[in-house]
Amino acid sequence: MVKILAYSSPAMGHLFPTSVLLTELRSRGHDVALRTLAAGVATGRDLGFATEAVDPRIEALPLDDWKATNPEDALRRAQGTFARRAEYEVDDLRKAIDEVSPDVVIVDANCWGAAAVAEASGLPWLSFWAFLPYLSSEATPPYGPGLPPLPGEAGRVRDAQLRPQLSAVFNEAMVGPLNRIREQVGVPPVGTADDYVLRPPLMLVATAEPFEYVHPDWPDKIQLIGACDFDPAPKEVPDWLAAIDRRIVLVSTSSEFQGDTDVALMALTALADEPVHVVVTFPAGVPAGITVPANATVLEFVPHSLVLDRAAAAITHGGMGTTQKALVRGVPVCVAPQGRDQFEVARRVEVAGAGTQLLAEDLTPDRLRDKVRQTMTMIEGARRVAAGFAASGGVAHGADLIERRLLGQG
Repeated sequence: MVKILAYSSPAMGHLFPTSVLLTELRSRGHDVALRTLAAGVATGRDLGFATEAVDPRIEALPLDDWKATNPEDALRRAQGTFARRAEYEVDDLRKAIDEVSPDVVIVDANCWGAAAVAEASGLPWLSFWAFLPYLSSEATPPYGPGLPPLPGEAGRVRDAQLRPQLSAVFNEAMVGPLNRIREQVGVPPVGTADDYVLRPPLMLVATAEPFEYVHPDWPDKIQLIGACDFDPAPKEVPDWLAAIDRRIVLVSTSSEFQGDTDVALMALTALADEPVHVVVTFPAGVPAGITVPANATVLEFVPHSLVLDRAAAAITHGGMGTTQKALVRGVPVCVAPQGRDQFEVARRVEVAGAGTQLLAEDLTPDRLRDKVRQTMTMIEGARRVAAGFAASGGVAHGADLIERRLLGQG
């Protein structure tokens, strides 16, 4: 019997899509062990994985990029957190490997220390990407600010000029900290952020075309496996949701604090007189003293699939989890990106014709209302994206790749 050990970044938004892949592997008779955030241990055990929490010192280092004053500062803050966590991941994954004796190791792409240990172990291993890879591609705009694809010679010139500048920002933030960890573990240094991305023999990415751009120059080791949608919703619809007789707009905020509550609060105001019912979730905590209009329901948590199955549109901050959760159901999305990869997510929603984006500097109640109205007309684009997710083969394809390429089965 094959033993699989997965090491996840301490965030529900990373645990959930990873769990979809692990569930598929377990259904094939493989033993699955998981290391994840403490709040996710019960979820992992309920799914049948031998689950333990990561070293608590890792969770004690939260992302603080929401404090940044500009995108470069945000990137440095985020990568600095990953570097500090990596120091503790090294012994944490070594211990887990000793305890589990796995045949395959799956490492979250944000776990730099764990990736170095997996590489040094000599075991078959792969990286799992719950977010869009920042790997360079000559066929698309350089990663980061969410630039629109520009066809023809003008696009090639623009991208050729900007790509070295934007790559340098990633390299400056990543390469030094990465190599300090890699030297400590005893694996070769990397020269660029792209080098780090390409170290694993296999990369599984939780998205698919046409949401993700086409990258003909990416190697075959990079495989897109669809949305990896995870949402164990109860079988019964709650009475408050069943009683709603209008079109629903779901508004979601991040499960990790990112300062994105302003968008949700503005949505309550902007849509108060629209013929819709607004469902807003604040998983990081409902703000005190908010006024809830008659056509709205505000909750700390509700399984998003329950709402999205009845929704006409969603408003998200551009996190991959909720954005793709809507699109996999053919629900168009209005994205108000805050940082991280969210500008790239927002642009892909727009380019795919599956919704709209509204930047923070342009955010007003009137503009948000207009964007939501436009978004609700873009069902066909959302359905095309949903069809692309299905055509990717999903986690079954991902599990096939692990069995064939890393385990030599089939």
